[in-house]
Amino acid sequence: MKLEGSVAIITGSSSGVGAATARLLAGRGASVVINYASSADAAARVAEECRTLGGDVLVCQADVSDDDACKKMVDETLAKFGRIDALVNNAGTTKFNAHGNLAGLSKDDFFRIYGVNVVGPYQMVRACEAALRASRDGAVVNVSSIAGVRGVGSSIAYAASKGALITMTKSLARVLGPEIRVNTVCPGFIAGEWLEQGLGPETYQRAKSAAEERAPLRRTCTPESVAESIVALIEGHSIITGESIILDGGASLV
Repeated sequence: MKLEGSVAIITGSSSGVGAATARLLAGRGASVVINYASSADAAARVAEECRTLGGDVLVCQADVSDDDACKKMVDETLAKFGRIDALVNNAGTTKFNAHGNLAGLSKDDFFRIYGVNVVGPYQMVRACEAALRASRDGAVVNVSSIAGVRGVGSSIAYAASKGALITMTKSLARVLGPEIRVNTVCPGFIAGEWLEQGLGPETYQRAKSAAEERAPLRRTCTPESVAESIVALIEGHSIITGESIILDGGASLV
């Protein structure tokens, strides 16, 4: 896909991987839709950074677990730009809960996590389908996690939701071709504020050091390195669909 002149929606792009992806796409000539659920000020800062990089920007508030909000975001995108060429399903949520603490997760926790992490991407793909098909070289990149591959991570509900997203990627890839490619990235430990806040500073640093020691490349993901892979799947890899790419510096090899 030629990024110059293309239009990409990036859900959950007020910070972290989503923000890094928006900046990278904007710097390569794409128009970007910055989506946030509640962090309006952070989204505005990312939007300004993207404009500085040369990209045209639309900022949309939407909780992707709300189907009407997904449709509204797509309608606003088409009203401004007239097309959608790429969708990055990055918005996600979790509850930090030790896997052995089965009592620590309720039915409502599962519903909330699945609503954002699985149902949200499905609703976004459904809302974008016609526009992505019209692009003739549409790309969807879902942001899963090593948690969905190995059954690890912040909670069992989170790991299960990310595993479901990997499976859904395969299903969607079968039915959305030939016009749309659908792939998934599965990052391992991502250094940054989100995990540090969830784990606490001491646990975060121990986990980061352990991940770096275990990985053959001796480093963990950053939002920017994950964004590199997301953009690569949008811009290139024209023959790849339905695949899940692990991004962990080789840690899963050990």
